[in-house]
Amino acid sequence: MMRSLNDYKRVFYAVGIIGIILCFLPTGIELAVLPSQEQFSELYVLGPQRTAGNYPFNISADTSYTVYLDVVNHMGRSMYYEADVKIRNESEPLPNNTVPSTLPALYEYNLFLSDGQGWESALTFSFNFSSPVDNNIFLNKVQINGINVEVDKTTARDNSNGGYYYQLIVELREYNPKSGKLSYDGRFVTLWLNMTQT
Repeated sequence: MMRSLNDYKRVFYAVGIIGIILCFLPTGIELAVLPSQEQFSELYVLGPQRTAGNYPFNISADTSYTVYLDVVNHMGRSMYYEADVKIRNESEPLPNNTVPSTLPALYEYNLFLSDGQGWESALTFSFNFSSPVDNNIFLNKVQINGINVEVDKTTARDNSNGGYYYQLIVELREYNPKSGKLSYDGRFVTLWLNMTQT
């Protein structure tokens, strides 16, 4: 069976087109718009040696302790953040992934980060609290980064764990350009503090 010249031309054109496609396929893949990566912000606290350990726990009155607060922007754009520092006793509300704590902020960090940029700052704190009275400790002053804040918090002795516990909370807020406001983004960290040494 004889093939015509047109049949060979068609095969030649088909092989040529397939060759061109294969040649430009890697470039086309690189130019294609791929789905964006997950967008998120990081918030974490490091201990005094800038490691995930040796966090202050047994707290003495009027003694300074330092940890390091870190925020990293992976939102795909520049972001404005506020990190709020709060203190709670065992009966006050904790934040969760959707709702912040209703406690007032005792100290605020304000920062602006480009995409992929990280930020770190010392968080130095001390507490003025009473000796135990009727199995309660009264916390009347917190100092954060040299700023004194009056508080009025009492915590009862936790007999099962043998201490008087407060919790330091840091919540992250992000600027939302649609609303023009800072909004809680569901990220928070906490440190348990046992205030037993006056």
